[in-house]
Amino acid sequence: MAQTDQNVVNLRIVIEQPVIGVLYSLQAKDESPLDPKCSREGEPLIFDFPVRIGPGPKFFGDQVRREGPVRRFVYIRVGQLAGDPSSPWSRRMKIDIHDIGIDLLDRAANDGGIIETTVIGTDKDGAPACATVRPMGRRIVDAPKPKAARGASRNSN
Repeated sequence: MAQTDQNVVNLRIVIEQPVIGVLYSLQAKDESPLDPKCSREGEPLIFDFPVRIGPGPKFFGDQVRREGPVRRFVYIRVGQLAGDPSSPWSRRMKIDIHDIGIDLLDRAANDGGIIETTVIGTDKDGAPACATVRPMGRRIVDAPKPKAARGASRNSN
């Protein structure tokens, strides 16, 4: 990976098959819920956030948690932990990021794409997933193009 001190890449976690009506959120730096979302009809939930990549590669950022010298992961909070005190669930999904391939990191750093990780949000028993959740897949998706300023002239003479 061509690096200065650190490169910023954008990550996206897509939760397929979330439990309908249950709140999911990222975990903020201060361990509070961040960007809580709830699926109304089973639609996927999407969480975007930046991370810094240092040599190694090593992962840094407000959503990055560490375990030991290598393991880095992101928590998705569920139910009460996501900010719904009336939920019967109080869980966290742990999604590893230290195992993202160098090829995806290079492409995201060089081309500005988003590394999208898809996980399943419901366990086999129908309850929200928790503990370490294995990705169903990872891929690069194009970053959204900035919208043209409203009222901007199409001719720049």
